[in-house]
Amino acid sequence: MTRAFKSAALVALTGLLTLGTFNTGPAAADPYRWCAVLGMSGDVGTNCYFMTLEQCRATISGVGGFCTPNNFYTGSAATDDGRRHSRNRATR
Repeated sequence: MTRAFKSAALVALTGLLTLGTFNTGPAAADPYRWCAVLGMSGDVGTNCYFMTLEQCRATISGVGGFCTPNNFYTGSAATDDGRRHSRNRATR
C-alpha cells in the first residue's frame, strides 16, 4: 500500500467513526420491569427482558435463580412488535 492510500483510508475511517458517534435521537427507554438472575456464585448471568414477574419466574423454573426488579425500568411498556405504549397505572 502506498502512503497516500493509507492516509486516505485513515481519513475515511476517522470520518465514519465520527459520524457513528453522533446521537440521532433520544435514548430508548427500558420497558422491561423484571430481571432473572441465573446461576450460582462465580457463574451468574442476568436476563432483563421480562415484562411480568410470571414471565421471569417461568424462565428460572427448573434451572434455579431468582427474579429481581430491573433497576433501569422506566415505566413504559413494549408490545410484541417493538412499539411502546403507555399503560394506565390503575390496572397494575
